[in-house]
Amino acid sequence: MKIIRKLLAACVMVAGLSMTISASAEESKLPNLGDSASASAIAKESLRKDAICTRCHDETEMTPLLSIYQTKHGVKGDPRTPTCQSCHGESEKHLKGDPAIKGRAAPDIVYKTRTYQASDASVRANVCLSCHKGGLRTRWDGGQHQANDVVCNNCHTVHQPTDKLLNRKTQTEVCFSCHKDQRADSMKISHHPIGEGKVVCSDCHNPHGSAGPKLMKKNTVTETCFTCHAEKRGPFLWEHQPVTEDCTNCHTPHGSNITPLLKSRPPFLCQECHDGPHNSQAPYAGVAAGIQGGLTNASKYVNPSSSAAGRACMNCHVMVHGSNSPSGALLHR
Repeated sequence: MKIIRKLLAACVMVAGLSMTISASAEESKLPNLGDSASASAIAKESLRKDAICTRCHDETEMTPLLSIYQTKHGVKGDPRTPTCQSCHGESEKHLKGDPAIKGRAAPDIVYKTRTYQASDASVRANVCLSCHKGGLRTRWDGGQHQANDVVCNNCHTVHQPTDKLLNRKTQTEVCFSCHKDQRADSMKISHHPIGEGKVVCSDCHNPHGSAGPKLMKKNTVTETCFTCHAEKRGPFLWEHQPVTEDCTNCHTPHGSNITPLLKSRPPFLCQECHDGPHNSQAPYAGVAAGIQGGLTNASKYVNPSSSAAGRACMNCHVMVHGSNSPSGALLHR
């Protein structure tokens, strides 16, 4: 009994020590916002700087700018919150004028072409990345969006209380404004439930950059698909090579008029790799339709081919994603 008591006491001590270590680790992750006095002073200075801009850019603006104070970028209780100058620059010439320029000079950094020409894409992106660094944005440089001069403010709305891109209900509206082919595909008969609001673009893609193709969240297309379609992952005793290689060998992810998201209708999809039908002695176009294709009772091939009608190849080869049956070498079971 004494040994058991000692063991229990030791377990309690270890558990308490681990809880203390984990608590201290959690505390170390919290940001240091400074003491309340310095935070208050920073907030006042921040409001003073903002007032330089908001004395002109007030509620009369056609674009509601002051609603930024309803967002995280306007929380003055947090000393890390940026000011107008943090993003748009000090803009001395815009404030005091420039004798070399007719009219009012542009701010140092302009995000949208309206009154003034927008600043270079790299300049605008670097302002945002000076705070929003690391994490999902690690691979921004060299990504497709960065390479095509698509920057943060093309997709995000900083001054609005709600950002459409960060809301799953409205995210696809933003993406489809450029990716119109994908919008059309999502309206086809067989599609991922994008319009139904169950799947959004960011479930599969990382718009800020990726190590994989097509800005996929994972390193490969197949790995990304397996995050939802885990039952197709395996491992299988008998594998189907196109499945382990790339799901898009057979499927088109955004939508198809052939269920389930197939690029082509079987058996023609299968014959892109498996050339030569089993019933090769018959004219394939005819046996695929049988009597409806114009064959008469006198013909040898009245009935549709078993490898072309119904589910075509999947009439027999049902385990197309792989099989664990000892007798499933041909993906029959």
